[in-house]
Amino acid sequence: MRLIQLYISNTRSKSFFSSAKKGASLVALFLQEKIPFRLSQFSISIWGEALVFFILLVLAPQNLFSQENKNDSIKRPKIGLVLSGGGAKGFAHIGVLKVLEEAGVKVDYIGGTSMGAIIGGLYATGYNAAQIDSIFKKTNFDELINDYIPRGSKNFYGKRNDELYAIVLPFSNMKVGIPEALSKGMYNYNLLSSLTRNVRHVRDFNQLPIPFLCIGTNIETGEEVLLNKGNLAQAMIASASFPSLFSPVEVDGKLLVDGGVVNNYPIKEVRNLGADLIIGVDVQDDLQNRKGLKDATRILVQITNLQSIEKMRAKRQNTDIYIKPDIRDFGVISFDRGGEIIKRGEDATFEVYEKIKALADQQNLYKKPKLKIASDTLKIKKINSSKLKDYTREYITSKLRFKSGSTITYEDLRVGINNIDATHNFSAISYSLEPNGNQDDLNLVLKENPTHTYLKLGLHYDGLYKSAVLLNITHRRTFLKNDNTSLDIILGDNFRYDFNYYVENGFNISFGFNSRLNQFNRNVTESISSQIIGNQENLINVDFLDISNQAYFQTIFVQKFLMGGGLEYKFLKIKSPTLEQNATIDQSNYFSLFGYLKYDSFDKKSFPKTGWYFSGDVQTYLASSNYTGQFNPFSTAKAEIGIARTVFNKATIKFESDAGFTFGNDSVSFFNYILGGYGYNKVNNFKYFYGYDFLSIAGDSYIKAAITLDYEIFGKNHLNFSANYANLGDDLFSTVDWVDMPKYSGYAVGYGLETIIGPIEVKYSWSPENPKGYTWFNIGFSF
Repeated sequence: MRLIQLYISNTRSKSFFSSAKKGASLVALFLQEKIPFRLSQFSISIWGEALVFFILLVLAPQNLFSQENKNDSIKRPKIGLVLSGGGAKGFAHIGVLKVLEEAGVKVDYIGGTSMGAIIGGLYATGYNAAQIDSIFKKTNFDELINDYIPRGSKNFYGKRNDELYAIVLPFSNMKVGIPEALSKGMYNYNLLSSLTRNVRHVRDFNQLPIPFLCIGTNIETGEEVLLNKGNLAQAMIASASFPSLFSPVEVDGKLLVDGGVVNNYPIKEVRNLGADLIIGVDVQDDLQNRKGLKDATRILVQITNLQSIEKMRAKRQNTDIYIKPDIRDFGVISFDRGGEIIKRGEDATFEVYEKIKALADQQNLYKKPKLKIASDTLKIKKINSSKLKDYTREYITSKLRFKSGSTITYEDLRVGINNIDATHNFSAISYSLEPNGNQDDLNLVLKENPTHTYLKLGLHYDGLYKSAVLLNITHRRTFLKNDNTSLDIILGDNFRYDFNYYVENGFNISFGFNSRLNQFNRNVTESISSQIIGNQENLINVDFLDISNQAYFQTIFVQKFLMGGGLEYKFLKIKSPTLEQNATIDQSNYFSLFGYLKYDSFDKKSFPKTGWYFSGDVQTYLASSNYTGQFNPFSTAKAEIGIARTVFNKATIKFESDAGFTFGNDSVSFFNYILGGYGYNKVNNFKYFYGYDFLSIAGDSYIKAAITLDYEIFGKNHLNFSANYANLGDDLFSTVDWVDMPKYSGYAVGYGLETIIGPIEVKYSWSPENPKGYTWFNIGFSF
């Protein structure tokens, strides 16, 4: 009988006669199979076989035979499943699990490393193979690897910072460092915490539906760490923290990385759980020659495998059913080929299907049920967090956007953790849910980022400000808790700077100070020049300088809108070297009050696919040094709204509308709304308008609407068509003329590419009102 031969020859103790337990199990297998019993490897006669059979009967417990016809009482070998690490190659484990379930095999113990730990851990919590397959098909592995933080999780200040800088580097003691890893792994942590919600209170992995363990590596000592207790999601993440890709994970004071460094195939540990037979799945790479070591990832994998492959030879010999999928054509980050890898796992398992089938109870095949996932609702009784030096509890609570006593969902929890992560103020974040009556306590463990200073870099080019290199120094905890100090120096055709000091107090009032210098040189058209210096028929060249200083406060309104206001001092200097006399057009100081309300849920600033935004502000100019002698107090108000929706496949439509007007006394013409051009950093009242050159049309009031159709032809490459229409003039809203047919119109076709430095765009625009069109280039984030 093949099954008995397998059990005898491969059991850890070659002398099965010494164990009553094993003897009873063997008898059970004999009775179950009802196949002539032949121990060929011992070369004994039929009488010897009868003697062996008699001995086994003596060793077997009496109660076994009193119920020998009842399948549920028949002893069977305990089956342990060992799943190795291998990155995306670990998808093959899903294929193996599918075939095991098809064969009716029940797994009693699971041990895994890295990807084997994640798939094995999910299986141990109760998911069946089909459910795990579905989970992985829905997972965006690009976002997982890059630790994607949704734009909506960032506050307005964070959105601005993340949409300016191409490179962010730690900076300490006048030395530039490099990040310890590409990702903190929070995307993965949030995902696994939600997926393991059914067992969120289990702290002993032997108490899981299937006893489970995984392996981590202590990065400080190089020692193997057995993970079989604690927070399951955290243990799985630690076991899969591939060095340099994911940050180390601290568990019980130990700093852990990928367990594959020391033990990529924990067969001994699974046997120690009580397994009689081991089914092992090996998806790790073999050693490659220099031709195969084409990138840093392959080299790191090779380093990890140097010792594990040698150890694997002995472990393979100790594996009862060894499965080695043919996945040589795939890499550890071939997540986009998951379906093919799963199929390879199925194929490899079918090669040993007869051996696997023999392990099943043929008269009562085991079928793993589909896991009924627990409710998504959490009742949070308390929020406990580690003591922080640089940030207040109110700051953390405001980021979570829920308080003790709240009823939330796992999505709310994910959003809250992402909000904390988006601040970049914490180098490590973990959390667990502990039972408190019929509710949960949320325990947060936050490790403050030891780096307080960062060097940031950016690049940009547009037709108005021309080429620019952005250098930024950002420092946290300069004077107060929760504060952030940032200085942008912009070098290029037009020197500029932007200084910000901001103290964020969450739901409480936050405050800050901003100082900004903007300048450019530009030929302006007749419509602009006539407003600046009176009647002027020709183009004039203008040097524009604006220094603005603001002290402001702001707060979060209904947890979504940013509401604030403050005081502004502005110095404005405009002169024209082309004018023969009185080259200085304005050189005045202006004092004003302002208020604003903002909302932004776009998934991306450039090429958004979903979301909407709103911005509205009012500014009252109270006093001026009045260089021109024409100043009287006046006010301006403006608002803009935009909506983006994906209409089909990769096609997105974006609607935008904005308007502005002045009220009170006649406004100073230098603060009028000026339209034209595209791609520059919008400041003051400068607005984009397709079909017209930069700074082409102006008035003290306007209304504008625009629509853009964008199609992502392939990854991060976009083709788009835009149209905009506007009415603009002086006192536009004093009559009903603003609802007439648009006086100004323009169109544009363009190509855009999303890059690490920001969008690279080229647009050709035209207008029926203009005899010529304009081509604009825009490179990098605008600043």
